[in-house]
Amino acid sequence: MLKLHNLSKTYQTDEVETIALNSVNIEIEQGEFVAIMGPSGCGKSTLLNIIGMLDTPTGGEYHFMDEEISGYSEAQLGHIRKHNIGFIFQSFNLIDELSVEENIELALLYHNIPASERKERVAKVMDKVGIAHRAKHMPSQLSGGQQQRVAVARAVVGDQAMILADEPTGNLDSAHGQEVMEMLQALNDEGTTIVMVTHSPSHADYARRTINLFDGHVVTENVRAAE
Repeated sequence: MLKLHNLSKTYQTDEVETIALNSVNIEIEQGEFVAIMGPSGCGKSTLLNIIGMLDTPTGGEYHFMDEEISGYSEAQLGHIRKHNIGFIFQSFNLIDELSVEENIELALLYHNIPASERKERVAKVMDKVGIAHRAKHMPSQLSGGQQQRVAVARAVVGDQAMILADEPTGNLDSAHGQEVMEMLQALNDEGTTIVMVTHSPSHADYARRTINLFDGHVVTENVRAAE
């Protein structure tokens, strides 16, 4: 599904150069569940942002769906991103002024989908993540776990092939965190590719493969034995 070859990312200011990623080589197949781990500042979020086409590499190659996209414009990347990738963030990123169903439907507004089909998709995905009974509620009326369920629904309502999750359980207690991980596992079981940044070894265990970063390098990769 994607391949990074000798990928690098450098941030330059007038006084200092920071190497966030250095000669990263990663391949992720369609349908995989991959966890990315490492200490703070090792490049995890930078890597996820580049995979998600929210940032661009300084050097190297990025192949996505057999296209080499590292030199694409923001408009080209945006087109690929909105049709293929859903995002789940630690901070939920819901719009306070919109209801649950409106927050989810927002992800479909740029896809030229008729209103009736949008409503049908939103209803289906709310039921899938167990939040349908909160459809008319505002984010401020929801618990953290419920807000993250809405964020998961928003990420998958467009039938994206890949979900990128950046510390998706970071703001949740252990019980709600486990619920979110079980939802991600269920999505992966249905064929969705999941790439997740996490600090939690127990949550990384949900993934089939764990990539460990240190100082911008891939230092180890571990594959979990089939159960």
